[in-house]
Amino acid sequence: MARTALVTGGSRGIGAAISKALKAEGHNVAATYAGNDEAAAKFTEETGIKTYKWNVASYDESKAGIAKVEEELGPIEIVVANAGITRDAPFHKMTPEQWHDVIDTNLTGVFNTIHPIWPGMRERGFGRIVVISSINGQKGQFAQVNYAATKAGDLGIVKSLAQEGAAKGITANAVCPGYIATEMVMAVPEKVREAIIGMIPAGRLGEPEEIARCVTFLASDESGFINGSTISANGGQFFV
Repeated sequence: MARTALVTGGSRGIGAAISKALKAEGHNVAATYAGNDEAAAKFTEETGIKTYKWNVASYDESKAGIAKVEEELGPIEIVVANAGITRDAPFHKMTPEQWHDVIDTNLTGVFNTIHPIWPGMRERGFGRIVVISSINGQKGQFAQVNYAATKAGDLGIVKSLAQEGAAKGITANAVCPGYIATEMVMAVPEKVREAIIGMIPAGRLGEPEEIARCVTFLASDESGFINGSTISANGGQFFV
């Protein structure tokens, strides 16, 4: 069944793969982006997926953007909270600004994305929420206290929403990617990339499309009994 899907940070990297996979499933997809107008325009031109610009760290911008999506594409029934940033630094060097930037986008941004859509899902008796967390939210990471805190917090959001939404036909689940061959990861020095791969039992980086397949399953009508769960897609690097 074709539904309207919102993917935050949906025009690049893992988000772009998710947007394209959901469109291939027949859904009407809206992909958000924060600032790169040129990249978003190119993505829309290549895929036919509409892009919308707003900052997920702002509740007002998110609410207004979501209203525009629903006006143009219909009620949002699938939400993929994927937008995220990093501001890495060892804890003793981390600034309050670096902390708040990441918290506001990666954690509060998930609230800002889901909260305006939640009442409509409850009224219609259906919803699929997928939050993109991270392996580093499960195990922590050096110089990522801020990022790891948000991604661990995202798992708490999912587990709580699963309990609140289940009786209304709403599921909330998370995907925790490991190291994926995105533009950001591929830009790191080759020696660093080789060191990362050396920690992965599968012996390779993941592909964005592998994360997208996890999302399309969790977003499907058939996944209704899977709720509050986390899929760890990391090539065997870390087990929970």
